[in-house]
Parts: sequence; C-alpha cells; structure tokens
Amino acid sequence: MALGASHQRRLREVWRSAGWPYQDAVELELLAAGLLSRERDAQGRETVRVTDAGIAVLAQTLQQNRAARGDHEALVARVAREMQRAGRVVWRALSLRARIGEEPAAGGGAEPGWAIAIPDVYSIRHTTVEDYVEPVAHEIKVRRADLLADLRRPAKGEAYRWLSSQCWYVIREGIAQPQEIPEVYGVMLARPDGALDVARPAPRRGLRLPFAVWMALARATPEPAADDAQQALGGAAGR
Repeated sequence: MALGASHQRRLREVWRSAGWPYQDAVELELLAAGLLSRERDAQGRETVRVTDAGIAVLAQTLQQNRAARGDHEALVARVAREMQRAGRVVWRALSLRARIGEEPAAGGGAEPGWAIAIPDVYSIRHTTVEDYVEPVAHEIKVRRADLLADLRRPAKGEAYRWLSSQCWYVIREGIAQPQEIPEVYGVMLARPDGALDVARPAPRRGLRLPFAVWMALARATPEPAADDAQQALGGAAGR
C-alpha cells in the first residue's frame, strides 16, 4: 500500500494520543496494512495502537523529513548568498503583514483582508533611493508535494506579490517543470552542482513599499554577509 500524507499524519496522531478509533477509511487502510492494530481494555473499550511496522514507517518518515529540512535550509542559504553577491540586503524567514483579496480571481475573490507572509528569502537593493529598492521574494521548494501544496494556496502568492516587485520560485531540479508554475512567478532551477539557472524570468513591476513594511524591515536583523558577499556589496554603488 502506498502511504499518502493523510496516512502518515494519522499514524503520528495515534502515536501521540490515547488511540481512540476514528473508524474511517484512513484507519481502515492502516489496519489492513498492519500499521495499526485494534485492542480492547478490561472494560471492553476499543482503541488502536501503532504496530512495530507502523513505528518503522514513522521513523523512516522522520528521517526523510529531517533530510528535506536540511536540503531546504541549504538551498535557502544558497539563494540568500547569491542575493548578497548581487548587492542586496537579505532577510530569511521574515514575517511581514500583507494585504490580500484585492486581486481579481476566477469565480470571485475573497474579501479583502490581511495575512502574514513569510518568504524564505526577502531582499531589497542596497540603495538610498526609495524608488530603486526593488523588493524581491524567493520561495524555496525541494519537494514536489510542498510545491503543489503552495500552488493550491493563491492567497499566499498574492501576499508575496503585494510585498515584492518580483516573486520567484526556486525549485530543486526534477521536482516540477517550469510551466507547472503560474507565469506571475519567475522560476529558478537548483542544480546538484550548486548552480541556480533561470528557467523563466520573473515579471517585474513598480512597487513602493508601504510604511509598515519599512518599519518591519527596520526592526528585523538582515542576514549577515559572508566575506565575498560583503566585498560585492561594498563594490555596488548605492544610488
């Protein structure tokens, strides 16, 4: 049986809980696969427990998730470094408040509101002229499932676009084709040799950052520049 995200999530829930049965299709499939077992206590109450085979699946999933997080953070660091080399001030996992619900959407959009956007890499040009700031958001994906989950959340992309003059997806080579990603985003491919190849440029539009975003940037600590990135920053004339 091929385990989906719902099966893995249920195994984790049962492992952490008292094991009260759901008696739904997911539980039925896990029981049939031998990953859960049914038990009765002295009062005749039925519970479910994770079997040894289920524990092995949980351990394997944990290792895979740890590896994916490590790969993700390594790629985030690579993109941040490239932005610094381009003479930009960079933040990682910066939490910003963004306006959503104003873009036209098929079938009618949501009511205007606010959302918290946390781009993996957010950067602005090293300049003293507000019109030249050109804020850019990079979202990093190393697993196809994570990318597809992102694309099913249009409000997240709208929040990024409200904050940025360019939005990019940086994806591990092989997890998706550039044409699977909407054209409002640029696409970079992260190759195993460390190269970042532009598969499709990001549309660029004029944007002046709202005052609240400036205040958030002022309170946040930018990514420390490595020596070679700092040299590039020093050589780039701020206008």
